[in-house]
Amino acid sequence: IPIWRTDDGEEEICISSVKMLKEEVKKSVQAGFMNSNPFKNFEAGNFTEENYNTFDLHRPYVDDIILVSDSGKSMKRELDLIDVWFDSGSMPYAQLHYPFENKDIFDKNFPSDFIAEGVDQTRGWFFTLHAISTMLFDNVAYKNVISNGLVLDKNGNKMSKRLGNAVDPFETLDTHGADACRWYMMSNAQPWDNLKFDVSGIEEVKRKFFGTLYNTYSFFAMYANIDRFTYSEKEIDINERTEIDRWIISELNSLIFEVEKNYEDYEPTKVARLIQDFVINKLSNWHIRLSRRRFWKGEYNEDKISAYQTLYECLEKITIISAPIAPFYMDQLFKDLNSVSQKKLSNCVHLSDFPKSDLSKIDADLEQKMDIAQKIVTMVLSLRKKERVRVRQPLQKIMIPINGEKMKSQINSVKDILLSELNIKEIEFISTDSDILTKQIKPNFKTLGPKFGKDMKLIASIVNQFTSEDIKQIEKLGEYKINSDITIDLLDVEISSADIPGWQVLSQDGFTVALDVTITDNLKQEGLARELVNRIQNIRKEKGFEVTDKIKISVEKNEVLENAVTNNLSYICGETLATDLKFVSKIENEKMYIELVDNISINLQIKKI
Repeated sequence: IPIWRTDDGEEEICISSVKMLKEEVKKSVQAGFMNSNPFKNFEAGNFTEENYNTFDLHRPYVDDIILVSDSGKSMKRELDLIDVWFDSGSMPYAQLHYPFENKDIFDKNFPSDFIAEGVDQTRGWFFTLHAISTMLFDNVAYKNVISNGLVLDKNGNKMSKRLGNAVDPFETLDTHGADACRWYMMSNAQPWDNLKFDVSGIEEVKRKFFGTLYNTYSFFAMYANIDRFTYSEKEIDINERTEIDRWIISELNSLIFEVEKNYEDYEPTKVARLIQDFVINKLSNWHIRLSRRRFWKGEYNEDKISAYQTLYECLEKITIISAPIAPFYMDQLFKDLNSVSQKKLSNCVHLSDFPKSDLSKIDADLEQKMDIAQKIVTMVLSLRKKERVRVRQPLQKIMIPINGEKMKSQINSVKDILLSELNIKEIEFISTDSDILTKQIKPNFKTLGPKFGKDMKLIASIVNQFTSEDIKQIEKLGEYKINSDITIDLLDVEISSADIPGWQVLSQDGFTVALDVTITDNLKQEGLARELVNRIQNIRKEKGFEVTDKIKISVEKNEVLENAVTNNLSYICGETLATDLKFVSKIENEKMYIELVDNISINLQIKKI
């Protein structure tokens, strides 16, 4: 404490600066209480480190300083301690040596926008910052605070060396890298919640998010290098791009809008999850999957340039909006992109302007259509998995109950995508009133319990007695009146459709799909052709062929496979870049044995032209 008092406690002085202390010691020397002034070499107004190193204010040296009171009595420094948190609470001023210098910087940055520390600082740093700023300026020291929760072990127990459940942070960082750890911790739980730390979660983040982002960039870089794409061409107008490009650009701008909003609201967990969902489910699993042919087929035309420009923009902006959470990985990815395109003046992601959401490029209707397509694809693929029918095996059709022309129009607009992704031949629409599909309903206790408490059993008993008309009513209106006091909505029930012979049915998120799982001879042959294409593509990779290399294929005669190949010859050759495919009696050299499905195997030979 910088307070000196007389022995009787009647007189005291509080020292506010080294300059003041030097003057007071000078008086003490004149009064004979001190022999010399330890601050004689200190120059007031000189804020260099050398000047402040001419003395030492720490104990025990400061305890040797004796001052003189106005009445001529000796004064010694008060030995009692102030709460140590007073030091941390003085941080905003001490870090800038305020008020002696940097006044302009302090005025521009005080109070701070936000601070972050552990929840245990509520009565420590959080309090003393405000307490001191209130005394000094009658104002708060910060506008927002993120009060971090505790890091627990994966079972929710406090980490302890004694219990052997403590995780070495340095070892974890060395093994997995800082960015994977940061992304895992930020996306797994809100910063103010306790985190159940599990190293396997970091592995999952590395595989799912960073792995997907890396593969996305690798895919882009591979084909961009083949075509020598450097983003030197004129920017293709958004209205001239394909629908799938317009969709992902719309989703990107919607993402940027939501990410900026959540950053400003101090919701980093929502940010991480939004970016993760975009990269995995929209950019990689949908846009690239549907655009793959545009990169590796055809000439370098406007459509291919549009594909490159679109994917580049997505990758570049992902690096910038993700950089606050994953600063090292995103900076490297940004450099890999910008070092070729030179689009940004700075080659550092952290010196780039945060992207602005272009609302004119957001197409809500297009986003809704693609969302419907993704939901239907997910549902049908789950039915295939349930029936153990491979995606490469074509099926005849799906049936979708629709509730009006708008829904039919939306699904029809993405019909080509659905046919391709689901590997089906046709889509049949039926009315939601149709008797082809029998609806069944059951209570959703997860929502009923919290909302209705003791009335849950009454509601459940009534829902279990719903007729088909009751089900139609709640689907149409979105709610159902149980009695004068209780009304439930669609979230309070689970509606599904019963399976019908030869079909598999699934209801989810307000949609119902029925999949025809009957496999005819023609469908089976086409399925075999697709399996053959898959095996040939794998061989191309194993042999190290370039994606543009043309090949010739020879297949040993096989009665089971011959019709399948003959009837799907153009498809097989087109997919594998084969200029010739022929059946031969016997292959003598470079013969490869491959297994297809259903115990069908063949011998073939592949030669690069």
